Amino acid sequence: MGELLTIDDLRTAADLIDGRVLRTPTLPSPGLSALYGVPVTVKLELLQRTGSFKPRGVFAKILGLSDAERAAGVVGVSGGNHGVALADVAGELGVAATVVMPQAAPARSVEAARASGADVRLTPDMASAFALMDELVVAGATLVHPFDDPVVVAGQGTVGLEFAHDAPDVTDVLVSVGGGGLVSGVATAFRALVPGVRVWGVETEGADAMRRALDAGGPVELVPTSIVSTLSAPHVCQLTYDHVSALVEDVLVMSDAEAVAGTITLAERQKVWAEPAAGCIVAAAHTVLERVGPDARLGLVVCGGNVTFADIARWRDELAPAPR
Repeated sequence: MGELLTIDDLRTAADLIDGRVLRTPTLPSPGLSALYGVPVTVKLELLQRTGSFKPRGVFAKILGLSDAERAAGVVGVSGGNHGVALADVAGELGVAATVVMPQAAPARSVEAARASGADVRLTPDMASAFALMDELVVAGATLVHPFDDPVVVAGQGTVGLEFAHDAPDVTDVLVSVGGGGLVSGVATAFRALVPGVRVWGVETEGADAMRRALDAGGPVELVPTSIVSTLSAPHVCQLTYDHVSALVEDVLVMSDAEAVAGTITLAERQKVWAEPAAGCIVAAAHTVLERVGPDARLGLVVCGGNVTFADIARWRDELAPAPR
């Protein structure tokens, strides 16, 4: 196992990005508390600039680059949110950015990245997107990886710093998992600040790279099939695998239908418009409660909100069980 991040790494990232990102609200959720029958606190990271937690890690990375690395321009790969954040942050800092996305990425994410001035390259799928990113790095661009970078993970971990400070009474925290940067950072924060808290990762079927890695004993490749493009990494990395295997209670896998239903539940119960990458933790909360009992106090990281009503309506209809 490689060296894990420390709370000092997260605090260094927090100092670096201070004033650049929002300190998003941490609030009790009466609606979700009534649904689950236990106290629920939500960290509303979907209210972050660009609509997800991703700018935290991107700012931490780009602000730490040398002048020469910035002058070379930055490149990243994304199913949506990292690309939008990279374009936004690079645009603010005057750095040229190239964002590589699969064609299945949400159209609004592609448009938002382009609107921020990034050169957006579309590829047939996520595997080819990662391959093109690697080619551009070899050609000289500076890599801002969505999760395989300790500086980026430390930046994402500032979500956990805030959550642990604002809600130290939670017993179980649920975090969505794509490549694993967010859950690694959040788990690092809680292990250091509130050691008894259990952190749970949540994925969707067909975007379950971390669950497969844990089962295999290390990172493995998969071909993503989930409709949840923002969780659809074709693999995790050794860095995030090591953090999850050491610090996370378990990684649960929900169906796409459950993730979409969770988005609707968050709209109805929490009054926020989240994406299925956040909605999947709603279904997983029931599983967590079955395993830990009725004395739990849940914390939910609502990680992003970049989805349209039309998307949710279409997925709801497509994923609905066929009538008998």
